Amino acid sequence: QGSKGRSIEASGTTMAQFNDMSSSGLEQLPTGERPRGGFAFDLCSRDQQIGTSIAAGGGRLPQAMKTGTTIVGVIYKDGVVLGADTRATGGTEVCDKNCEKIHYLSDNIYCCGAGTAADTEKTTEMISSQLELHRLNTGMQSRVVTAVTLLKRMLFRYQGHVSAALVLGGCDVNGSHLYHIYPHGSTGKLPYVTMGSGSLAAMSVFETDWKEDMEEAEAIEVVKQAIRAGIFNDLGSGSNVDVTVIRKPEVGGGTTVMRGFDTPNEVADLRAGYTRPKAIVVPRGATAVLSKEVSLSELVTVEDAPEPMAF
Repeated sequence: QGSKGRSIEASGTTMAQFNDMSSSGLEQLPTGERPRGGFAFDLCSRDQQIGTSIAAGGGRLPQAMKTGTTIVGVIYKDGVVLGADTRATGGTEVCDKNCEKIHYLSDNIYCCGAGTAADTEKTTEMISSQLELHRLNTGMQSRVVTAVTLLKRMLFRYQGHVSAALVLGGCDVNGSHLYHIYPHGSTGKLPYVTMGSGSLAAMSVFETDWKEDMEEAEAIEVVKQAIRAGIFNDLGSGSNVDVTVIRKPEVGGGTTVMRGFDTPNEVADLRAGYTRPKAIVVPRGATAVLSKEVSLSELVTVEDAPEPMAF
């Protein structure tokens, strides 16, 4: 609300005038005619007129922040491979070069998150906790469809205000499953998916190299190349490639989490091979010390310690 208030004041429109515009003279349905349930769109015309009025005065309404990520998943012959980059951004600044975007839901289900970092982390933590309670109550392994249902119900409840776009993959007794989940709660089940600002670059790799019944090594390589395409073609994606492999129970099950599987932006070798010019290397002692005097008595007060308590 603070940013909205600043925008309104900058345009010469006071908060009182804004409230008047919100409550009078604009198209609204009578209170008694508004629907009791479902969605109500009767204020859309009012909001549009308010925005037009503010823009005419030179101000602007606050805009939503957009984040960048490349997350992907693919089903192969014996399981699922998930991949993600590791760059976290705040606007145009890189906040974290090694952010973990593949989140744990259960031993056989993992989830990649794009969007607001806090939303993706807290959402997956909450669903992971609910799955653990479900396992304790039923005594059975978590089903992938159970995780998808919990996630889509939660996101739909908040109508997209929880900015979490997810790629969920896992294996259970019913086989391998891969879903993408949008922030408003819609879902889709596909053999390969990409999400995030780098998703178009990653999808071009999948559409070129994907094939049915791939081996594990082939699937990992395709996922790696898809994430690299996002890293090098999208400013919101960058740094390293994280990969997680989830295997079917009939081939032994198990999950392998590979943090920093590929580091295409590693600069250690470059830094090691670079020699700084001698002109900018200042040797020790090059600056003359004209005087040096330190008087502790003027800065410190020394007092006798009190006598210890007798027991």
